[in-house]
Amino acid sequence: MTSVPRLVIAAPSSGSGKTTVATGLMAAFAAAGLAVSPHKVGPDYIDPGYHSLAAGRRGRNLDAFLCGPALMAPLFAHGSAGCDLAVVEGVMGMYDGAAGQGELASTAQVAKALRAPVVLVVDASSQSRSVAALVHGFVSWDPEVRVGGVILNKVGSDRHEELLRDALDSAGVPVLGVLRRDAQLHAPSRHLGLVPVAERQPEAVESVAALAARVRAGCDLDGLLALARSAPALPDAAWDPAAAVGEPVRPAGAVRPVVAIASGAAFTFSYAEHAELLTAAGAEVVPFDPLHDEQLPAGTAGLVIGGGFPEVYAPELSANEPLRAAVAGLAHGGAPVAAECAGLLYLARSLDGKPMCGVLDAEARMSQRLTLGYREAVAVSDSVLAPAGTRMQGHEFHRTVIEPGAGPEPAWGLRQPTRRVEGFVRGGVHASYLHTHWAAEPGVARRFVEKCVGTA
Repeated sequence: MTSVPRLVIAAPSSGSGKTTVATGLMAAFAAAGLAVSPHKVGPDYIDPGYHSLAAGRRGRNLDAFLCGPALMAPLFAHGSAGCDLAVVEGVMGMYDGAAGQGELASTAQVAKALRAPVVLVVDASSQSRSVAALVHGFVSWDPEVRVGGVILNKVGSDRHEELLRDALDSAGVPVLGVLRRDAQLHAPSRHLGLVPVAERQPEAVESVAALAARVRAGCDLDGLLALARSAPALPDAAWDPAAAVGEPVRPAGAVRPVVAIASGAAFTFSYAEHAELLTAAGAEVVPFDPLHDEQLPAGTAGLVIGGGFPEVYAPELSANEPLRAAVAGLAHGGAPVAAECAGLLYLARSLDGKPMCGVLDAEARMSQRLTLGYREAVAVSDSVLAPAGTRMQGHEFHRTVIEPGAGPEPAWGLRQPTRRVEGFVRGGVHASYLHTHWAAEPGVARRFVEKCVGTA
């Protein structure tokens, strides 16, 4: 059971200012001395980086498509344990979720699972009295979603604020904050959204500090905290990685196999639970940076290369020839290697013409086309992650292509948006564009560590 005070920051649509408000609130409350637990609805990796910077605590995702609705409250309880407050940033519009599947993976669904009050962030830049109709619609659409307050964003003037407040008096929802238009306050973006924190650390620190100051000046922090404290206790037990994977692969006192996880500016995308599951399964998880480290961590028995932006750093990754050779040697020796999206590109022969690790007989390049969306997947081939036939939910998000798109032994068969096979299984290598969340299938982590022990 958890009784951590909590708020869900939602909006009528993307671009309303959820990230600005959520990140600013996390930073403002953390600066006030509260232990703040940051969360993000959906599969996004980038916003949690800013959340982590704001709260001083690892940002975590809550995705009901990838993990299933039943895991939302347990994962939340695990991530927020010991905190004074949790702030959950929503995704898209409050009722938007997996296409064609009702409320699945929506902010509204997660808010209901967490029994959390919602603060609706409204872009008021082009409206006055109509704001009341908009807010009334969101409040009344689903009676199980409790909208406890509104934060008005991009307000133009004192007079504009007065008109908005007068209109909202009739809606019966308190205004808990008003933020004025500020064209200078933004985070830079590129082809997949915001630039990750790891790539702009000094500027990101300044941006988060500015957000905290703006939110502190424009929002009723006492009112927001009181609303968060009105959330009832959750009966769900916290998710436990040790219970999820069972007994460690090796008994206590034995040498733990080293699993190296790619990190640094080029590989910023990972879910916190993956490292926790590997550790619980018996591995020693050691991060390394392919941009700077010329060797894998000592004793590496397995390698995990997650998502990120290798296309931005292709020249630097290519120039690190000693590490590319080490990765290729590990893979060719049969060691377990799990690579998704950015990791897939790094294992290819080349990326935009720059030599990569050469583990896969494939070429990768940037594309004008964005591939984005949830996927239902089934493992086509036995691999270090799962036996053939294993079903998992996944997510694709990239502006690159790899040719061919699948090897002789594909990794996954996908059912959305069209039926196709994708990825590569070769020896101990599993490489794919598909992002998955191992909390939904913790046997993935255990199987991977078992393979590490078998090849150590």
